[in-house]
Amino acid sequence: MTATAVPSARAKSTSRARVRRRVLVFAASGLLALFVLLTASLTTGEMPMPAGTALRALVGLGDSGDVLVVQQFRAPRAVAAIVAGAGLGAAGCVLQRLFRNPLASPDVMGVTGGASLGAVALTAAGASQTLIPVGAVGGGLLSALLLGVFAWRSGLAVTRLVLTGLAVQAGLAAAVNLMIVRFPAELAGSALQWTTGSVYGRTWAEVWGAAGAMVLALATALVLHRRLAVLDLGDESAGALGLRTSGARLQLLFIAVALASLAASLAGPVTFVALAVPHLVRFVTGPPTAVSLGLAGLTGAVLLLASDLVVQHLLPIEGLPVGAVTATLGAPWLLVLMFRQSSPVQRSHA
Repeated sequence: MTATAVPSARAKSTSRARVRRRVLVFAASGLLALFVLLTASLTTGEMPMPAGTALRALVGLGDSGDVLVVQQFRAPRAVAAIVAGAGLGAAGCVLQRLFRNPLASPDVMGVTGGASLGAVALTAAGASQTLIPVGAVGGGLLSALLLGVFAWRSGLAVTRLVLTGLAVQAGLAAAVNLMIVRFPAELAGSALQWTTGSVYGRTWAEVWGAAGAMVLALATALVLHRRLAVLDLGDESAGALGLRTSGARLQLLFIAVALASLAASLAGPVTFVALAVPHLVRFVTGPPTAVSLGLAGLTGAVLLLASDLVVQHLLPIEGLPVGAVTATLGAPWLLVLMFRQSSPVQRSHA
């Protein structure tokens, strides 16, 4: 018995060490990629400049024209992409674990549609741009409420919950489009981003407001991660450990909705990021942990910033929103996931 236990313990220790190395390599690669992409976003454009010049301009040094371009146009857009991508990646990670479904994500389940509706409604009311995140969070909570009413009262399974979310998302998107059509011409342009997903024209006031709330939401998600891990054991086991499962789910759902809504307040209803990032992180790091949540935020930031750079500099169509790129990537990904979920092997375990 002892002879077999020792090799087993060694194998487990070796496996854990291998996972830690993968996590460290993945995190270091993500940070390096984020730094490279951020530098590229500050230096490329109609007025290209060396990296040193751009970094000096970022802190207010150098030519006044360079400072204006970097501080007022390029840097807010890049930081908005980073903050929104981090929020979407973390929100997707929480939702997929909470519902135990790889199809669960804010854009699939209607959260980003509700956030867009709230943001557009405040825009129509002439509210200050600093209040847009408040409207986005309120709209996201509205969509979560609608999803709960339509799904849980009907006793739908988790997989069908995603289909209900798609219906909620479509209805909210239709409401947003109707509001934009009814807008005066001067408001329609500023509200159009909420139907396509874009970080163009972000200001520091918008970025810092959403970023501060995002940091608070991410910290709360990390604190509540232990409850998420207990819920992974199942409701009966979680209850035996003293966890109030309904309350814990509501708390985690609220945090996921807040993360996605804050991201939507900066970038609109960007698709694919929240859906794909958790799968990529799980593929590299294995079973989800608190570290996985942080890596999901980092990966989402890298993916959205890279997509925005593709939109700005690599595509021949000027003014294309970043949501068009992520949606193009996300459509086949969603079809593959839905096919896998509906396969006989998946259904046999349902």
